[in-house]
Amino acid sequence: MKNPELQSIKQRYNIVGNCEALNHVLDVALQVAPTDLSVLIIGESGVGKEIIPRVIHDNSPRRREKYFAINCGSIPEGTIDSELFGHVKGSFTGAINDSPGYFGVANKGTLFLDEVGELPLATQARLLRVLETGEYIPVGATEVKKTDVRIVAATNVNIRQAISEGRFREDLYYRLNSIPIQMPPLRERGEDIVLLFRLFALQMAEKYRMERVVLTEEAKNMLMRYKWPGNVRQLKNITEQISILSKERTITPDVLAQFIPQDRESTQLAVINPGGSDHSFENEREILYKILFELRGNVNDMRREMSQLKKQLEDVKGNNAAIPAPTTSIAPIQQPIQPISPIQTITPASLEDAVAEEYIEPEQENLNLNDLSRQMLEKALERNNGNRKKAAQELGISDRTLYRRLKQYGLDKDSK
Repeated sequence: MKNPELQSIKQRYNIVGNCEALNHVLDVALQVAPTDLSVLIIGESGVGKEIIPRVIHDNSPRRREKYFAINCGSIPEGTIDSELFGHVKGSFTGAINDSPGYFGVANKGTLFLDEVGELPLATQARLLRVLETGEYIPVGATEVKKTDVRIVAATNVNIRQAISEGRFREDLYYRLNSIPIQMPPLRERGEDIVLLFRLFALQMAEKYRMERVVLTEEAKNMLMRYKWPGNVRQLKNITEQISILSKERTITPDVLAQFIPQDRESTQLAVINPGGSDHSFENEREILYKILFELRGNVNDMRREMSQLKKQLEDVKGNNAAIPAPTTSIAPIQQPIQPISPIQTITPASLEDAVAEEYIEPEQENLNLNDLSRQMLEKALERNNGNRKKAAQELGISDRTLYRRLKQYGLDKDSK
């Protein structure tokens, strides 16, 4: 594409930036616009995917027809088929009139399906049929309808992963992906970040009649080093915040740091560790610790109860053996002697005493598992400032069980 033509497109749609990746996206959009091929736009949330379908429609033979942008993720699953393909009167509760749906209304025009990866599987099958044959059946109808609609779809999810997980149809992916367009994230656009900041700051100054904020060179470098997980949308929000809240009109790194999130997860770029993966499994480890801790506690409680029941059974057997057998000189007993059940000898008080007494782990207990349990206890107490009751609630165990564990590991003196 010639540079004057490219600049004309940018001015028309208020597109700011000169990075090569963005120019390539616009070039592909203008090349595919005269055709009827389906286009799939892939990119992170907030990169501005919604601009490209408008560029395609306005430069296509359909530019005089209707254009609809539909967010598939915002329509409830129970009504999305009706919204897209229409319905007939009485087909469901609330269907008081016939509705042509978007595919009927947008005939000869263009439909932009944003967040297409959120479509239910049943709706995906209907969409595939429309793309292949141009035919669809409204909800509750028996008559097949025809439509001539250009489809441009967009998604911020990993479609290939969704296919492997059974959440997206592979055949629909290939049908939509006739022309793929990859939108670059803001962190890869270099000096475009500064240009966008300047644009948003100018818009705020004109709208609210205030002095425009400007960046120092150090602040510009800081802006370009930031990760920008929210992309252009996040940059616009931060620029607006600075324009309204900052008393300084010349923005230095110190002022900028007050508005950019400083947590490690959102500010630092991903670093590739040549020595191996640097992914942290802290959350997964915490979950595993808790599962092992609860499992170990359950096994110990069961072992303790079985030991108590066995002891009660042995006591009952000893008592029965001590009763002398009746002789022939004794009159027969009219009422048969009911056997003493071991369950009857167990009272709530005896069970409570059994649970409350200290339980010493067998010597063959796995030491690694003991270490994990101790670590879980220490972390739970630390997070709850030594409060036993709150720590027990977090671990999902009783106060008595927690006390027993604390005493076993020698932690009872350090908690309250």
